[in-house]
Amino acid sequence: MVEDRFVGMKVRGVYETPGGTILHAAHRALSTLTMDREALILRDSLIPRYAQLVYNGFWYAPERLAMQALVDDVNRDVSGTVRVKLLKGNCFVVGRKSERSLFDPKLATFEAEDVFKQNDAEGFIKLHALRLRVRTNRDRSLAAAKAKK
Repeated sequence: MVEDRFVGMKVRGVYETPGGTILHAAHRALSTLTMDREALILRDSLIPRYAQLVYNGFWYAPERLAMQALVDDVNRDVSGTVRVKLLKGNCFVVGRKSERSLFDPKLATFEAEDVFKQNDAEGFIKLHALRLRVRTNRDRSLAAAKAKK
């Protein structure tokens, strides 16, 4: 790969981390099973900045330490067992289980009325679409005003 060094020059590098690749796939599989969606999104959004700090040698920087505290906190429930299959340089997760899993088969249905009422979706969709409707209305108003000129 060609990469940018901290000092500004481009260099070629070869990185082979088969163990790291396997651990990453296994950790990711457990994360999606045991972490809340929004916590997972937040953690993953920090990865590029975290990696940049470490790559550039800022292991003891206060921002890296603060990110580490957050990563440690959101990862506290990530534990369990993952089965992987290794084939021709690829790593496939073929099974995972955890006592800390957030998956509950009794709740994972759209058919049981006591878990999820279909008509609840209408209000949910309207609320989440509100920002899009506001933007569309604004754009239509601006286009109409521009057309009148």
